Amino acid sequence: MTRESVAVPCRLQINGQDYSADLPPSVTLLDLLRERLDLTGTKKGCDHGQCGACTVLVDGKRVKSCLILAVSIPDSVVTTIEGIAQDGRLHPMQQAFIDADAFQCGYCTPGQIMSAIALLEEGHIHSRAEIREFMSGNLCRCGAYNGIINAIEQVVSRQHRNQAGEAA
Repeated sequence: MTRESVAVPCRLQINGQDYSADLPPSVTLLDLLRERLDLTGTKKGCDHGQCGACTVLVDGKRVKSCLILAVSIPDSVVTTIEGIAQDGRLHPMQQAFIDADAFQCGYCTPGQIMSAIALLEEGHIHSRAEIREFMSGNLCRCGAYNGIINAIEQVVSRQHRNQAGEAA
């Protein structure tokens, strides 16, 4: 029996949907998403974990899906760019990227947005320098970094205003 013919059970929740299949152990999460589930919003950039284009959330934490074997994260909750809009409305981070003109070619944008959402949850939002540092694993070859940081700051500002309004 060849290594490619071995199949391992894989059970995940992806964008709120249960997924179960027997997969070759060498299938990355990125390839599962793009090639088997046709969730092509997650991009394949370098395929070495250096560019961040493939960033998704696994159990709420950002990961580079090209580095994760799908069978290595059993029963995990995976969220991709396709899974963040709610009831037909863009996620606030998606809207902020549009409002701040935070993309040019758009190839890195899904990974940037997923990383930015995780950044907010992690609390690394105290300064532009901190945002820049914690977003440094996501490259933009077009150089839209100022727009990306502006978009993140816009979401942070809106959250603070909403929290202040609720407290009043």
